[in-house]
Amino acid sequence: MPSDYLPILIFAVVAVVLAAIAVLVPPLFGPKRPTTVKMAPYESGKMPIGPARSRFPIQYFLFAVLFIVFDVEIVFLFPWATVFKELPFPLQGLLEAGIFVLILVLGLVYVWKKGGLEWE
Repeated sequence: MPSDYLPILIFAVVAVVLAAIAVLVPPLFGPKRPTTVKMAPYESGKMPIGPARSRFPIQYFLFAVLFIVFDVEIVFLFPWATVFKELPFPLQGLLEAGIFVLILVLGLVYVWKKGGLEWE
């Protein structure tokens, strides 16, 4: 059975080698002509405004966490949707998916009622 994992091992080794090449080779062979303009920090092609260590409101992080939670939960619906037609009892599968989505909606309503989606 260990021979079944040989392709995965080869894939992992090739991935690590390519990543190492991508990180280590450019500094060795790339041009090294630093200028003041090249060494200046930038934000999306524009000069930065304000200090780099400024504080962000907690709402940004709350929205990010909520997005990740609901995004990951929705990903669980994809396997269900791909095998829905092959389910022995499609109505039961539909009911289970409905309960799953209902739990997600209840979580969203809870966050909404707690004021987690409001900007201050």
